[in-house]
This record gives sequence, structure tokens and C-alpha cells, in this order.
Amino acid sequence: MRLANINGRAVLVTTDSTAVDVHDHSDGKFGPSLRAVYDDWDAFQAWAADRAPEGGTAFAPADLGAPSPEPRQIFAIGLNYSDHAAESGFEAPTDLPPVFPKYLSSLTGPCTDVVLPPNGNTDWEVELVVVIGREAHQVDEADAWNHVAGLTVGNDISERVVQLRGPAPQFGLGKSFPGFSPTGPWLVSPDEVEDRDDLRLTTVLDGEVLQDGRTSQLIFPVSRLIAELSRVVTLYPGDLIFTGTPAGVGVGRDPKRFVSAGQTMVSTIEGVGELRQRFVEGVSS
Repeated sequence: MRLANINGRAVLVTTDSTAVDVHDHSDGKFGPSLRAVYDDWDAFQAWAADRAPEGGTAFAPADLGAPSPEPRQIFAIGLNYSDHAAESGFEAPTDLPPVFPKYLSSLTGPCTDVVLPPNGNTDWEVELVVVIGREAHQVDEADAWNHVAGLTVGNDISERVVQLRGPAPQFGLGKSFPGFSPTGPWLVSPDEVEDRDDLRLTTVLDGEVLQDGRTSQLIFPVSRLIAELSRVVTLYPGDLIFTGTPAGVGVGRDPKRFVSAGQTMVSTIEGVGELRQRFVEGVSS
């Protein structure tokens, strides 16, 4: 199943360019919003499993919004790949990796223009994003995947000046400028991918491959992340977990590299889809 967002309405994707409206197709039982679908996930999933919609209305990638546009919480995980921890100058975490928020106002769909903050250093971080489907609190790692609605592509775009200025880092703010949390192009249910724990993810900037990793390299895989987070907080349907980024970010390079206006970034996860961001010049204050 592939679930997407067109004009704020939940749709089931039938091909890469056609979809059917969930609310209409279910005679009003589900939707029309994505939040309504996630809040009734068990019933919706059972209904969708019995139907194989065909045809539908044509759409373009630019028509798609965030597949979970109203999460109650957005969690981001740091240093969750050993090679990224090393390039960042840290030891790989053994207990719990850093956890920080990304704020809702930064959330967008898959194809966007991103305004570069003036006087900043904007960086890239492709990530597998997990969308929660069932409320989770104090869940066991063995049961964690049963609380997942699906997977989507994300990029934890990061402005390093704000993020790293003292006296303490401002991770949440530095990673939450408008457009800094693109997600999409749709939610893919875990059964649709060949191996939910081993997916290739890449970042390509103006045709140059800058990140190329696999989610099998996660220090804390999806199941453990959900279990560890749920020991402290309650995860709600529609919540997002950005699971971490592999090596290749700009701040970890020598010399450091950052995004410039006019560049286009493509973030891809095999079996899930791709994001496409074009960066434009910000206005100095």
C-alpha cells in the first residue's frame, strides 16, 4: 500500500502518477484527512488490505504534500550510523543516541523550493522516516514494527550556524527553518519493501552523489528506536521518527561543504521513493 497526500486529502496511489481518493473510495468511512486515517489505522489498514484500487486521477510529484502532515510529534535521531558519528567527531552511541525535535512548521512534501537562511551553512541529511500507526508506550522491541504504519523518505536539512552556536547547541532550531523537513513522496507500508531493515539511501546534489548508505548500518534499528523512545514518551498515530543519516554530510567534510542557491538535491530510498529540493537565495535581514 502507498498512501499519499493531495491537497490535504488521503489518497491511495495506484501507479506512480495516479491515485484514488480514500474518502470517496470508502464511501466516506475513512478520511478525508491524513490525520483521520492514522487515528483509525487498524480499521483503515484492514479495509485497504481487502481492496486493490485501480485507475484513479492523474497527479504530478509537485501535487503531493507530506504523507503525515499533522504529526503530534516529530523525533529526530542523531549519530545513528557509525561512519556519520566518526565524521562528526563523536564516538558511536551505545546506550541511546541523541534525540531532538524537528518543529511542525518545517514539515513539507517531496518537491519544494527551500529558502536558504541568510548568513548560514545549510547541510543535507537523507534519512529513513518511520510513520507511527498505533499508539506505542512501553513496547518491546520484538513488537515495535507492529506499531509502524509505514516508511517514507526524509531529509533532515540542517543550518549549522544556528545549530552549533553556544553556549549549548540548538539542534531543534537549526533543523526547523521553513522547508527543512521534506518528507514523501508517500507512505509505503512495510510489506511493500523487499527488506524493511536494509534499504539503500542516497543524497545527490546537482548530479553528485554525496551520501550512499544502507539502513542495515543503523546502530539503533527501527525496532529498537521505537522501543527506546516508548519507554519515555507515548508515540501517537501519525508521529514521525527521522531515524538518522549516514556519512557524507557537508559539515563532516574537509573542506566543509554547504548548499548554494540554485542547487537541486535529490534524496532517494530504494523501494520508497525520492524527494527533490531546489534551494533559493534568502533575503538578508
